[in-house]
Amino acid sequence: MKNAFYAQSGGVTAVINASACGLIETARRHRDKIGKVYAGRHGIIGALTEDMIDTSKESRAAISALRYTPGGAFGSARYKLAGIDKNRAQYERLIDIFRAHDIGYFFYNGGNDSMDTAQKVSEIAVQMAVPLTCIGIPKTVDNDLALTDCCPGFGSAAKYIAVSTREAALDVASMARTSTKVFVLEVMGRHAGWMAAAGGLAGEKAGDAPHIILFPEIVFDRERFLAKVKFSVEKYGYCVVVVSEGVKDSSAKFLAEAGTKDAFGHSQLGGVGPVVAQMTQQAFGYKFHWAVADYLQRSARHIASKVDVEQAYAVGKAALEFAIQGKNAVMPVIVRKSSKPYRWSIGEAPLAKVANQEKKVPRNFISRDGFGITAACRSYLSPLIGGEDYPPYRNGLPAYAALKGHSVPKRLRKPFVV
Repeated sequence: MKNAFYAQSGGVTAVINASACGLIETARRHRDKIGKVYAGRHGIIGALTEDMIDTSKESRAAISALRYTPGGAFGSARYKLAGIDKNRAQYERLIDIFRAHDIGYFFYNGGNDSMDTAQKVSEIAVQMAVPLTCIGIPKTVDNDLALTDCCPGFGSAAKYIAVSTREAALDVASMARTSTKVFVLEVMGRHAGWMAAAGGLAGEKAGDAPHIILFPEIVFDRERFLAKVKFSVEKYGYCVVVVSEGVKDSSAKFLAEAGTKDAFGHSQLGGVGPVVAQMTQQAFGYKFHWAVADYLQRSARHIASKVDVEQAYAVGKAALEFAIQGKNAVMPVIVRKSSKPYRWSIGEAPLAKVANQEKKVPRNFISRDGFGITAACRSYLSPLIGGEDYPPYRNGLPAYAALKGHSVPKRLRKPFVV
């Protein structure tokens, strides 16, 4: 009976731990088919450095509490493995670790780059004739994974953005006559504008905020943008803008590119919110305020979508079930059966068809003028933010899980430096 290795990867979400909960609780119900579940301390780095947590030493209550705890309970990391041909040693190191700890199952919980890693690990296992089952578990607030209707983590972040946009708009509207005329909320989304689109749920009728949404999928036109701002201020008294961090100009350059790269080789973005806000002041002299949702949008478990929590748990559970059924190099996906009423189920997709693919907001989800969402987009998004799933509170604050994090004893003498 083989053990399992689970790792969290990339930017965490309000519900990634719910996927871990689903996987671990399901594994505990199948003790006759699967041994212990080891978790990488800080993601894949925990495997490379043989720094793993023995989840079997965590209480049932602690594992159950993961369902309502944000962040990455075992630690995550932005660390991309190079191609097998470029750095085979890293992959062979993983296989050595798995052999040493009798690990026959590898579960990787992340986004596009993580699915690519899981696919590559499955390939090296075949090349080295090592029996290893590799399953990807979807996670990303960007909602850009291919072949799944939506991505766990997105629904809760979308709910936070929609709620924050509506609440901030009420604040601005109440003061606009003598104070702020323009409010800009910057949200995540490097290449796909799903998070920005979610802001559109805040408005339900003409004139409601947000008055402008700036998508990465639509080339930024300064003059058209300023004209829309002026129109909104003159007609409604104020203007609320939701802008994706990945908005680009006609030269395909990010408006807020800082000139540096992150661990995955992506351009670091320096803050597009103040850039577009200052444009409005320079053009019209409007008083403005801007805010960056940043980590708040992906960590806000206190206002998580119940649908998102249930889906995150379901993909973790399905990943374990797929593995013991003998499936390999696949990822559980969410299949939408209907929007009204909202019904969904779990399907599967090959990792090879998910890895490094990017699902952007389709043009028919964006209004003709490029500054809003359509009815089709609203129909897609609305169910994903549905329902509330509040964590327990103690002394006015959420009472989240605290794991013991017992380390798995190391068995290899040779250390590995990342």
